[in-house]
Amino acid sequence: MAVGLFDSGLGGLTVHKAVARRLPDVPLVYYGDNAHTPYGVRDVDDIYELTTQGVSRLFQAGCDLVVLACNTASSAALRRIQEDWVPPEKRVLGVFVPLIEALTERQWGDNSPPREVETKNVALFATPATVRSRAFQRELAFRAIGVDVEAQACAGIVDAIEEGDMILAGALVRSHVEALRRKMPMPEAAVLGCTHYPIVEDEFRAALGSDVKVFSQPALVADSLADYLERHPEMR
Repeated sequence: MAVGLFDSGLGGLTVHKAVARRLPDVPLVYYGDNAHTPYGVRDVDDIYELTTQGVSRLFQAGCDLVVLACNTASSAALRRIQEDWVPPEKRVLGVFVPLIEALTERQWGDNSPPREVETKNVALFATPATVRSRAFQRELAFRAIGVDVEAQACAGIVDAIEEGDMILAGALVRSHVEALRRKMPMPEAAVLGCTHYPIVEDEFRAALGSDVKVFSQPALVADSLADYLERHPEMR
């Protein structure tokens, strides 16, 4: 049985590559909605409709499990999809969970009260829609206390990557990091909250400096998916 991976464009291929490396025996089907990219500038209802259309295509392709390899879709549509839309025999997962687990060093099933974590100042780089949703801050608050999250809506980076203009993408990364530092001069950690951003991860790391720990999603998502499939072998 194949696992489906959905993204608004080519960014989710960063997750596909990591999953294929981590789970070489699991067949994968990838669908990138390049016709409607970027999702990050769309409203919640539009994102929901486009995401359910994409997931439906993956279900039709034989996938019983689909991972939204897109932070915008995960933040704006996942909860509604899981609660109101997905058929009972299917599963749809997002990409926020592995990030939260890594940042808080807590498994998702740990329902103990929020507690202090080592990292106190976190910079979140994401699309405008993901930032507006505040989904990352909400999920983090359920598990950690005393964490200051400063979000930077990174307009333009996804478009530049999709168009293959890596010079512009790099310039935009530097500009957004500078804007973030004006709000949070000394972040301890940075979350690359879009699956396109690992493509320009080196630019983020260079702009942030070596003293900032960078959380990038592909390997985290791959490890989390491997754990999920081990606990739910019927979805393989």
